[in-house]
Amino acid sequence: MNTATNALAPSKTALPQRPLRRLAASCFAVFTIVATAAMPLPAYARSAPESFADLAEEVTGAVVNISASTTVEARNRTLPQLPPGTPFEDLFEEFFNRRGQGGNGESGPSRPRSSNSLGSGFVIDPSGIVVTNNHVIGDANDISVIFPDGTRLKAEIVGKDSKVDLAVLKVKSDKPLKAVKFGDSESIRPGDWVMAIGNPFGLGGSVTAGIVSARGRNIDSGPYDNYIQTDASINKGNSGGPLFNMNGEVIGINTAILSPTGGSVGIGFAVPASTAVPIIDQLRQFGETRRGWLGVRIQNVDDATAEALNLGTARGALIAGIDEKGPAKPAGLEVGDVIVRFDGREVKDSRDLPRIVASSPVGKAVDVAIVRKGQEMTKQVTLGRLEDTEKQASLQQPSTEPPSVTRQALGLNMSGMTDELRRRFSLKDDLKGVVITRVDPNSSASDKRIQAGEVIVEVNQEPVTNPADVTKKIDDLKAQGRKSALLLVANAQGEVRFVALSIE
Repeated sequence: MNTATNALAPSKTALPQRPLRRLAASCFAVFTIVATAAMPLPAYARSAPESFADLAEEVTGAVVNISASTTVEARNRTLPQLPPGTPFEDLFEEFFNRRGQGGNGESGPSRPRSSNSLGSGFVIDPSGIVVTNNHVIGDANDISVIFPDGTRLKAEIVGKDSKVDLAVLKVKSDKPLKAVKFGDSESIRPGDWVMAIGNPFGLGGSVTAGIVSARGRNIDSGPYDNYIQTDASINKGNSGGPLFNMNGEVIGINTAILSPTGGSVGIGFAVPASTAVPIIDQLRQFGETRRGWLGVRIQNVDDATAEALNLGTARGALIAGIDEKGPAKPAGLEVGDVIVRFDGREVKDSRDLPRIVASSPVGKAVDVAIVRKGQEMTKQVTLGRLEDTEKQASLQQPSTEPPSVTRQALGLNMSGMTDELRRRFSLKDDLKGVVITRVDPNSSASDKRIQAGEVIVEVNQEPVTNPADVTKKIDDLKAQGRKSALLLVANAQGEVRFVALSIE
């Protein structure tokens, strides 16, 4: 302001023309900004709420604190055996006696030790149904639900699910409880306002607000990751609390934060209502989850694999293995098929399929659209029930390298199956194919984590029995102008996966 005032003040010295032009331009810019700010907001822009107070007042009564206590027997520590007259004998005895343990090597009576945790939850049914996170209650044998007015009620577990980290509790009340409803989490968009209520650090009911930062986040916490990310402050103790939309509906259950400090840095995650509601319904009805089961092992489709399978674009879930006792086998699904739609829902990548299948009713007959050797077809599968003890596939790390090599291709040294190689790599007796005896550490095969001791079972979905089969099929692919070869590779136990390698 001082500069502008001085510039406009009368002066005996004529001002240069260029600064005047700049001043005029600056004034024009100021007036332009003011005029623009006065214009109405575009149709797609919305002003921020003046206050969240009315919304918070409406729903706070349904948000509760969860106190979970686990009682365990404290393990006794025995006083070390010390020879009589040891200088520190009296000191050790006094130390252990103060902790209820006898001296002279004798353990005192065990005392129960209580471990407590605090979290959040919310009422979804006036009869006393409360939802929280599974990790909030853990293995607690004493759970209390504390309401905003200070009322404290004992709770019993209706059911819990560790895979999506949900738990349903039941309390008995003399009067109907304030409850909230679930909303449509699928309609929310990044940028929408949300409000979180919980019990951070045991302080009691606290309200925070922010926006939806992203949807469909995978934080590698389980097989069904599909989190809503928000910058609304979520801290320790907020777990299990609700994430509301502006209509006062629960669109997420606050579950995790990403933080190098342990406190909120604006990256919190909530289980979306669309994922939580079917599980909560099952827990209320059966006391356990009953997820659909297809009986396949899948992997993602990258660009190289899509090109090798004539898929066009990378999409769907590639079947890398089929359970012999699962529903997929009698339905005609095969290793190498790419599932692109399941029960009318598009499968964009392999992460979509487990969530879609798990949310489907057990025993339901569903249409599964697959691409097999470039052709799309539909198979009907009657879903089974997922077993909680389903094993995770793992790769064996061979520790030795065989002596013989017959052919090389794609950065791989390959040999036909022999008794010596079968013993050396502990290969399963019925495993057939071409044994990989060495992997070039600078090759794309090494980048794709192919290892010595694994077995090439197929090349471009055709079986191979010796190294010559592999090299011939690669030469044929080159002659066709193909850029990659799709290998079906098995580990020592016979568990297989697809790997696309460049052949250029």
